[in-house]
Amino acid sequence: MTSFIHDDFMLQSEFARKLYHEYAESMPIIDYHCHLDPQAIAEDQRWENITQIWLYGDHYKWRAMRSNGVNERFCTGDASDWEKFEAFAETLESCYRNPLFHWSQLELKRYFGIDELLCKANAKEIYERCNAKLAEADFSARGLIRASNVKVVCTTDDPVDDLRWHRQIREDGFEVVVLPAWRPDKAMAADKPDDFRAYLERLAVVSEMDITDFDSFMKAIKQRHDFFHAEGCRLSDHGIERFHAAEYSLQEIRTIFDDLLRGEEIGPIQVDKFKSCMLVEFGKMDHSRGWVQQYHYGALRNNNSRLFKSLGPDTGFDSIGDFTVGQEMSRFLDRLDSDNQLAPTILYNLNPRDNHLLGTMIGNFQDGSRPGKMQHGSGWWFLDQKDGMEAQIETLSQLGLLARFVGMLTDSRSFLSYTRHEYFRRILCNILGNDVEQGLLPNDLEKLGAMVKDICYNNAANYFEFGVDALD
Repeated sequence: MTSFIHDDFMLQSEFARKLYHEYAESMPIIDYHCHLDPQAIAEDQRWENITQIWLYGDHYKWRAMRSNGVNERFCTGDASDWEKFEAFAETLESCYRNPLFHWSQLELKRYFGIDELLCKANAKEIYERCNAKLAEADFSARGLIRASNVKVVCTTDDPVDDLRWHRQIREDGFEVVVLPAWRPDKAMAADKPDDFRAYLERLAVVSEMDITDFDSFMKAIKQRHDFFHAEGCRLSDHGIERFHAAEYSLQEIRTIFDDLLRGEEIGPIQVDKFKSCMLVEFGKMDHSRGWVQQYHYGALRNNNSRLFKSLGPDTGFDSIGDFTVGQEMSRFLDRLDSDNQLAPTILYNLNPRDNHLLGTMIGNFQDGSRPGKMQHGSGWWFLDQKDGMEAQIETLSQLGLLARFVGMLTDSRSFLSYTRHEYFRRILCNILGNDVEQGLLPNDLEKLGAMVKDICYNNAANYFEFGVDALD
């Protein structure tokens, strides 16, 4: 059966089709948050078969396969690459209305020229056709980035990373800007004292400092922040369950740190105080450097303890949490804003019930210093699909300014995920087109087209200091 992914896929009106094809489709991509491996870009990685680029590390596909009764051997186990691909092809037949159905067919069409719907019956033929494509000269990590019209990639990096791969990419003269992003989650993990102490040892080595107390710890962190800035980093990212905004004194934090350093147990109140302090300190550092700060919150991770023990994290056993976050989020942002140290901020919720919370929260801290200083981030993780994107767009439109939105990102480890930008752009144009057809927006193609171009690329080019220019 031929694929349903045609030129006007998801575009339900003539106005939507004009918006997409005349304004959105050709705009470049700024992928300001992803989890691509910078070493793979530096070494211009290639793949022997489609399973390696498509299924390795993809917990979205693994979750679907498990739900379809596929044994773990075909997800993360020792089955052959062909057997894993065949198992996923059979699973895709049961994925109608699951985001994987759209994403997978989009990727097959855009990168491999496959129009047929993947299923078990044609899996072998499609496997061989994709593998032949992978053997072509331009089908490499850098080649895929070029082919996707990407101008900027921001990876996700720990403060102790040496960033050597980013330097190699830059020294090679790769025309796409590839920058690190600061992800200091492990530097505030007081709830995992053994891991935290091991992390301090790594931090001491890379910073070439003895970490003996909280003050020397912060000095080492600051040195790494300066190092990241010198290497081109212009934004941070934090993966947190919830915001922390407990009251604390510096002396309390010093005592808590000393207890952690000695291996003593600390209670949940002390953990909350320490994390509250670190979030504030990180926020102040970002503000001092003119960075953008991002907060991804609300994931309930590693729910299946049995499989977590055997497979580790990021293998498909996380879910949406139901944390209460409004008051703490407000206190945290207000604490930085009260000292005029609130950096431009992007907030990503994982629980859809928080859409309106974020839609109203960002308005509390818009201060006129720049358009859209506070951002309600695009649909993330479980909300990175049609319904989630539409809900985020609707909420932002009603409670803020959609025209100032910095747009989509991949948040992915896959070099084939740039079709997420196409998916988002089609959804955006369809929403606006339907509004025009219903008489809810003026029939002004030029005005709305300029807005679409801004959301797809220009707003991000102006918002971040990545050294790329907006387009007319």
